[in-house]
Amino acid sequence: MCGRYSLATTKAKMEEEFGIDIGNDQLSISFNIAPTHKAYVITNEAQDRLSTLNWGLIPAWSKDDKLTGKLINARVEGISTKPSFRMAIRKRRCLVIADSFYEWRREGTKKIPYRIFPKDGELMALAGIWETWGSDNSLKTFSILTTEANDDLKDLHNRMPVFFSRPSQQKKWLSDLTLDETIEMLQQPASSYLTKYRVTEQMNLPINNFKQIHEEVPEPPTLFG
Repeated sequence: MCGRYSLATTKAKMEEEFGIDIGNDQLSISFNIAPTHKAYVITNEAQDRLSTLNWGLIPAWSKDDKLTGKLINARVEGISTKPSFRMAIRKRRCLVIADSFYEWRREGTKKIPYRIFPKDGELMALAGIWETWGSDNSLKTFSILTTEANDDLKDLHNRMPVFFSRPSQQKKWLSDLTLDETIEMLQQPASSYLTKYRVTEQMNLPINNFKQIHEEVPEPPTLFG
């Protein structure tokens, strides 16, 4: 799964890598984006600019607009038939912009967080779907698509987000695709592209959002280390 991620970068880097114009708008950064938070995405309906949506998809048919954060992820397996996602995967796709995401290793009752990010320092374009809710479509929410973890991640978790490292893939994901073409894109990312290191357990609390969360924490020495 992908239960927490970050986006702490500059406007220039965003504009260069994604070909968008942020203009004079102030770019909000976050070292600890959590479910229900507002976050930046690029939707298929507004490919030249950033949109701000809440993380945790609310289906259009939902009875209320409560942001519960239950649908922060959408498994790619069988996504085209699942009631919450089957229309969004066909009509409303997006790129969720991140510089890293987090996953945890269990150590007894403790959850040890790790920051995961591209080795080359580029930003990440996570595969997402989005929805609108309400008679005026004013509430917009999104989910991040996940697949089986590759060799980079499987020692921490059995799931990972789908992401597109090439601009051509990113552009295609936002284009007018058939369902078969869309599903074909949802492949497990290649191994050896990502790296990871341990970070402070302070990031386990969503209210903690500061630069030190990105800093590496040394692994404790082992019995034979």
